[in-house]
Amino acid sequence: MQLKISQLHLPIAYTDGDVKKRAAAVLRVTEGDIAELRVLRRSLDARKKEDIVYSAEVCVTLAGGRTPKGKPNGKWDYYKETVYDPMLARRQAIANGGATKLAALADRPVVIGAGPAGLFAALTLAEAGYRPVLVERGRSIEGRTEDVERFFREGVLDPDSNVQFGVGGAGAFSDGKLNTLIKDKEGRGAHVLRTFVRFGASEEILISNKPHVGTDRLRVVVGRMQEAIESLGGTVLTETTVTGIETADGALTGVTVKRGDEPERVIKTQTAVLAIGHSARDTFSYLAKAGVPMEPKAFAMGVRVQHKREFINRAQYGDFADKLPAADYKLTHSCRDGRGVYTFCMCPGGYVVNASSEPGRLAVNGMSNFDRAAENSNSAVVVTVSPEDFTADYERLIATNEFAGALKQDEIPASLLGMEYQRRLEELAYKAGKGRIPTQRYADYVKGVPSTGCGEIKPVCMGDVTYTELHEVLPPYMAEAISEGMEAFDRKMPGYACDDALLQAIESRTSSPVRIVRDGSLQSEYCRGLYPCGEGAGYAGGIMSAAIDGLRVVEAILAEWEPAAES
Repeated sequence: MQLKISQLHLPIAYTDGDVKKRAAAVLRVTEGDIAELRVLRRSLDARKKEDIVYSAEVCVTLAGGRTPKGKPNGKWDYYKETVYDPMLARRQAIANGGATKLAALADRPVVIGAGPAGLFAALTLAEAGYRPVLVERGRSIEGRTEDVERFFREGVLDPDSNVQFGVGGAGAFSDGKLNTLIKDKEGRGAHVLRTFVRFGASEEILISNKPHVGTDRLRVVVGRMQEAIESLGGTVLTETTVTGIETADGALTGVTVKRGDEPERVIKTQTAVLAIGHSARDTFSYLAKAGVPMEPKAFAMGVRVQHKREFINRAQYGDFADKLPAADYKLTHSCRDGRGVYTFCMCPGGYVVNASSEPGRLAVNGMSNFDRAAENSNSAVVVTVSPEDFTADYERLIATNEFAGALKQDEIPASLLGMEYQRRLEELAYKAGKGRIPTQRYADYVKGVPSTGCGEIKPVCMGDVTYTELHEVLPPYMAEAISEGMEAFDRKMPGYACDDALLQAIESRTSSPVRIVRDGSLQSEYCRGLYPCGEGAGYAGGIMSAAIDGLRVVEAILAEWEPAAES
């Protein structure tokens, strides 16, 4: 019999003996009655700065069939762990149909994109014996890392191998956060965490309420996942771009791919997982032109803000700052006009990264190594941008700025207007920064004057910076909301809006600006067998939710098809 204790308070330097002693007290048994004990989840409770503790969920097994005294009372309850089973829907489909097996695929399934959604989809298919073909426009993680580091060092951008594209997706050059608000009745989230650990992530992510892998370790993990897919019979085609989709009678028959100077070729398949990521803009354009149902969706844009890591630690932990890991935070504010401003993808002890993927356009992101030991901490401060916002503001942008070759609003498919809006603002950021990260002290931002340098807070970045004036980059509604948000955050965390805080633009890739429509079977209405998936398709926001969506799509494939026979 397993029991779960909730909200067990533990000192920040607790020992296994502390956990056992307090668990026994809750269950009203002796410590000797406890045969097995493990922490399921743990979070810091820093509401009282003078008494910061861990709040833990603990699983306990009692020896010799013993039972706790009393009945479940809110402090403890009976517990049964959910074990993820990707084949469950498959077995149910067979049982409901009265058959012993499903129809077999004629060809191997294709997975398009090797970010978290695509990697987990391909790995799960490979483990189930389907020998998937994983197609990724960027390079494998080793080569991609070389390209990214050269870009940071020399400013030489490879449009197909950068912070956004390559095995691991955009998350491979981030903090590696594994947070999600998805309810996990099926155990998918726990499975994702265990998989990351299996391939090299710290076991700490299994119990942390805010797990992170760290970009340095995540690169190792995704490389090992690729190797596992290949060892299980899958094929990984890197530096290969999907250029077309083949259909017949409303069903998928193949995908067209191109690698370098080689001629295009068709990979025959009846199923393809479309996990292209939020920055595959040329693919979005192709899909829209081909008639794949898509719609615009809201996203968020803004700036990255840098503070001293020590300041954030003190603000969050007080006198305990030196005894705890680098602190994070999450702040929100509703502006006077009703617009939302919030912090996003906070990177304790991290770097602001030049995350550009298109020539002449500049975007920023945040990144932390596992140790989170960099001098500064940073976070995006972003503003909600609705389809109504970018529809209303696009013409102003075109009318008041010079953009080479920019389309007018009536020349853009409605589903892609948000994407083009992002592009225009990224072009302004590139121009303001002269190809480097546009940077401004907060005191200068408030005054509307260009910065000429930094103060006490020095930029900690991957990629060079240019001191400038960010109102040249940000739309008026966004700039005003950021100002109001910064002042509101300062009231919650005094010193947040200090003069020397650094603002850097533009944080534009928080999520996909489009949604590729799918039906209840998770397939596109465009053709049967095409499964839009993950963040790029508009069904996830971050590593964890993208990986979970990859699992959901694979479950749907497994419930419909047997694997193709080996040829």
